[in-house]
Amino acid sequence: MHKLLIVGAGKGGTTLLQMLSHMERMNIVAVIDAREDAPGIRLARSLGIEVGTDFRPYLSSDIDVILEATGDPAAYEEILRLKQEKTVLIPGTFTAIIMKLIRERDELIAALTQNHREREIMLNSTHDAIIAVNRQGIITLFNKAAERLMGIGAEEVLGTPVAERIPNTRLHIVLETGQPELNQEQILPNQTRIITNRVPVRDEHGEVAGVVAIFRDITDIMALAEEVTDLKELKSMLQAIIDSSDEAISVVDAKGNGLLINPAYTRITGLTREDVIGKPATVDISEGDSMHMQVLQTKKPVRGVHMKLGSKRKDVVVNVAPVMVDGELKGSVGVIHDVTEIKRLTEELEKAHRIIRKLEAKYSFADIIGFSDPMKAALEQAQSAAQTPATVLLRGESGTGKELFAHAIHNASSRRYKQFVRVNCAAISESLLESELFGYEEGAFTGAKRGGKRGLFEEASGGTIFLDEIGELSMSMQVKLLRVLQEREVVRVGGTKPVEIDVRVIAATHVNLESAIQSGRFREDLYYRLHVVPIYIPPLRQRLEDIHPLALHLIRKYNQEYGRNVEGIAEGTLQLLYAYDWPGNVRELENVLGRAMILKRLSERVIQPEDLPPLERKSSRMASLPSETPSAGAGKTLKEAMDEAERVHILRELAAVKGNRTLAAKRLGISIRSLYYKLDKYGLSDEQS
Repeated sequence: MHKLLIVGAGKGGTTLLQMLSHMERMNIVAVIDAREDAPGIRLARSLGIEVGTDFRPYLSSDIDVILEATGDPAAYEEILRLKQEKTVLIPGTFTAIIMKLIRERDELIAALTQNHREREIMLNSTHDAIIAVNRQGIITLFNKAAERLMGIGAEEVLGTPVAERIPNTRLHIVLETGQPELNQEQILPNQTRIITNRVPVRDEHGEVAGVVAIFRDITDIMALAEEVTDLKELKSMLQAIIDSSDEAISVVDAKGNGLLINPAYTRITGLTREDVIGKPATVDISEGDSMHMQVLQTKKPVRGVHMKLGSKRKDVVVNVAPVMVDGELKGSVGVIHDVTEIKRLTEELEKAHRIIRKLEAKYSFADIIGFSDPMKAALEQAQSAAQTPATVLLRGESGTGKELFAHAIHNASSRRYKQFVRVNCAAISESLLESELFGYEEGAFTGAKRGGKRGLFEEASGGTIFLDEIGELSMSMQVKLLRVLQEREVVRVGGTKPVEIDVRVIAATHVNLESAIQSGRFREDLYYRLHVVPIYIPPLRQRLEDIHPLALHLIRKYNQEYGRNVEGIAEGTLQLLYAYDWPGNVRELENVLGRAMILKRLSERVIQPEDLPPLERKSSRMASLPSETPSAGAGKTLKEAMDEAERVHILRELAAVKGNRTLAAKRLGISIRSLYYKLDKYGLSDEQS
């Protein structure tokens, strides 16, 4: 233990006292200074060290070292003269050198401390986790991000072997191999997925002095990558939508410079991206003011502004609106409509409307309900006729559905997209019928339209004309119609120039034309022109098995029209319908069921017999057959007598099977088509069989 005396308790002495007081092998005997309030005196008292103002009493003591810190040469000379020989005296100049070294040391320590603190702040502020080990594999760095991801405090792991404290670590392996491991994916014990880079740290000799691992939670990276991918996909989708739009689109930024256009814009204006992008919004205007600039100034949209754009001065109508993001104006977007295109589309629409007004064939074969053999035969004939341009004659009683067949034939033909014109020959007076059918020239008669008028045959050219009630035409009109059918041309009333037409004719009648020919009410030559494809539509009494499906169809129809909830028809009601002769055919069935459903309560679900109006059973004319007497064939030729006998026999067989023509054909040993031919031949098609 060395005994030490400090002479001088000023700044230097105080510093020496602070340093030496902590040294174990140094015993400070006393601190001497002429001033009792010197800082070193106060420090010595606080440390329990003896103090004084005169050093002389202590020189005779057993002192090993005297530190002279007064800076006074006289004091130094006196101490040197009075001290014992063994005592070592350290002068103030040397003490000053020591003091300077101490200050420099303190400054260096402070700087290092500051650098260390700044490094810790930076390392702890980074989002990336960092772990470092020295050449012995001891953890020397463990920042806040590492604590967060690993779930371990830095104080727990610093100074410990990394292989023992960090699960699944490879830092000790990199320390051994000296090879970096970059972009490695790893799962931490807490199931956090990370991406890590492990890099060796080398000294000035190239030796591995440690390893640093930098890693981060891959969830953040993957979320960022997905967000970027979503943004790219959204941008691509928006670009694709804009590019695929038939509407021309123009977008400018907040300064009015071109930002985006689509191909439709180029098609209308003739301007490319190079002509527009980055250029002022006025670059495409041929006539008018820039609506983009107006919108950018007012921040209000404009609609329906007529302008001319591009070098071709294209007539357009523009709608422009501001683009606002979080209340801030970012630009404007304009949608441009080509007026020329709009005009063309308007004309096409008007043309379509004109066509649609005449395309009134509303029904197809799917709308015709018929499962009986006579109806199947009629449908088969009609479907076959539809595939040809031949004239069709629809025959049958009123209400059997002749017009329905006409619609279906047209819709199944190659003319389905052309006009379908309906003419009721019995509903138009003879004085008007000719001008309606064939048209008239200007001045043909009083009240004629200026420029004349096309007739219905001309209107139907390329399509189909349906002449209903053809048997009601006057003889003069029959002559004119015959010429149209023969020559395929019409001559307008008051005109002389024929007009060619391409019309498919469908005629219909309930009149027995053969009888009308014999009585001179119908021209035979017109009959053969019309009778190319005759189709007989059987009356309802000859296809009783169709009554039930027809009734169900009508019930569904009237449920919608009348707001009823009828679900079916009682068996007793069906028997009444089967027993009735139906002189009005399907039209009468519609009337009967419609009346029954209107009178039913909303809660009633089934049509009962009492719901029907009174139905009088008709006596069948099949019971009244010609009597066979010796004089029945008197005055007739053999052929006429044989025809009459054949007619009577057909009627008898039909009566035997209650009008079922399929069974009658089998009993007669002929085909169903042959039977229909003979019924037409003998004028029986319109009679009850």
